[in-house]
Amino acid sequence: MADTACVSEAKSSILVVEDEEPIRRGLCDVLAYHGYAPTPAEDGERGLREALSGGFDLILLDVMLPGRSGFEVCSELRERGDPVPVLMLTARGSEEDVLRGFRSGADDYVTKPFSVAELTARVQAILRRSGALRGSSAVPFRFGGWQIDPANLRARRDTREVDLTPRELEILQLFARENGRIVSRRTLLAEVWRARNADRLETRSVDMQIAKLRRKLEASETELIETVRGAGYRYEGEPC
Repeated sequence: MADTACVSEAKSSILVVEDEEPIRRGLCDVLAYHGYAPTPAEDGERGLREALSGGFDLILLDVMLPGRSGFEVCSELRERGDPVPVLMLTARGSEEDVLRGFRSGADDYVTKPFSVAELTARVQAILRRSGALRGSSAVPFRFGGWQIDPANLRARRDTREVDLTPRELEILQLFARENGRIVSRRTLLAEVWRARNADRLETRSVDMQIAKLRRKLEASETELIETVRGAGYRYEGEPC
């Protein structure tokens, strides 16, 4: 049976990458019922092509897919600089798999089997966060010598301009909000990665992300984002 026509007067466009046809159809039906415009894809290769075509506000991405796994699809999107939010759907709920999903660039995950209420709540939360990042109400702020433009996911300094991912922007906003205070890795995991068991996780994902952000902003370990050994990180600069 073909997928149901995923058409609605949608507030957001969502790509559904799921190889099991009944689940894919069901997800499209649920999303359409809630006012979204879902587009189905049955494997990793097609999902990646659809995602790279642009125009999606969110991707629901199964982990176990023919062709390319969800981890591979998400990693490829991030390597190409695509900031579209990704909600992973997985039957593999171990800590190792969850962390691998976050390292590949996922914004959140739902473990199968999940309820419709949980799924729609997570979809709404991610879209609300990403919409706030892109919305006209997002207020620009300074971070060191950089002018941060949340609405367009950009940072500017003199004649230099760099693109930011939504996660990088959230990290900068968190540090600016906590100006002068130490921000622990667990706080970053909980507030930026949305890890539900951040108190029990041990991961280098935060350190790797901070190092990447420093390189992007051309900052050393003692500039902008200072490493506080054994405690976390600290930014000291102009109030945002």
